[in-house]
Amino acid sequence: MALSDPVLLRQLPRIEKIIRDETWYEGERRGCAVRPDDPVVRENVCQVILRVGALLRQETSAELA
Repeated sequence: MALSDPVLLRQLPRIEKIIRDETWYEGERRGCAVRPDDPVVRENVCQVILRVGALLRQETSAELA
């Protein structure tokens, strides 16, 4: 997949952090390690991105300006 959107490229580290955080949170909830591709983790990541995605894009766009 070719990523030509410079804003998206700059957002990737933040998205990766969200994935790491949600993986850790779910592991804490369950009391055992979980993988980042766990269905619950994926759902939680999607919910976070839907909730903060517009703000994340605005902040990243402003950084590029």
